[in-house]
Amino acid sequence: MLARFHWLQQFNQPVVQLRRASAQAAFAGRRLLAGLTAVFGLWVTYRAMWQPAWIARLPGTFTELLSLSEVAGAVTLVCLWIVVAWQYRRRDVVTIPAVDVDTLYALSPYDFEIFVAQLFRKKGYRVTHRGRSGDMGVDLEIAQASGRRAIVQCKRYRSTIGPEIVRELYGTLIHEEAVHAFLVTTADISESAREWAQGKPITLIDGTALGQITAVLSETTGK
Repeated sequence: MLARFHWLQQFNQPVVQLRRASAQAAFAGRRLLAGLTAVFGLWVTYRAMWQPAWIARLPGTFTELLSLSEVAGAVTLVCLWIVVAWQYRRRDVVTIPAVDVDTLYALSPYDFEIFVAQLFRKKGYRVTHRGRSGDMGVDLEIAQASGRRAIVQCKRYRSTIGPEIVRELYGTLIHEEAVHAFLVTTADISESAREWAQGKPITLIDGTALGQITAVLSETTGK
């Protein structure tokens, strides 16, 4: 599936809600296609195994038309499944919208986590969304192709991030036995927090840096 953001300001809808609606529509389409495939398969099985006499009694024209319809149905289903498979193979193609920090702050905490997940996917990471009640301070788990695993904490804050949050993240990093930790926030990060993180496997991304990263990744979309 093609994971894509659509930013339609004229409808004033959050970007991730649109993506979620698109994913739901795609899932419904696949379920419908699977149902049609099952019905077609049952019909072909019924005709091949039982060879119903009522079909043999049909006029020759109707028998030929039925056979042509079966061939056309099979070809159509195969083509549709090829399209689905192509979309699935392109599921990691990510489009990043050019949005500012205020727009990101307007998202719900969950949608902000999904947005940050897309940034990491755009950079080539495999991403697992873990953000929920009892997540132990890990919103995203990311991995490189080599298998090296890192954790991400997303903070959709206005107030400045202090060292206590960075210390908690470092504790989570040790508990998770990950190789690195990222703190991604819409807020500023205090100097004391940055000083505490120095020399540790922690990357701090404040609102300004997040806006710059988003702008760069949005420019590279489609290239």
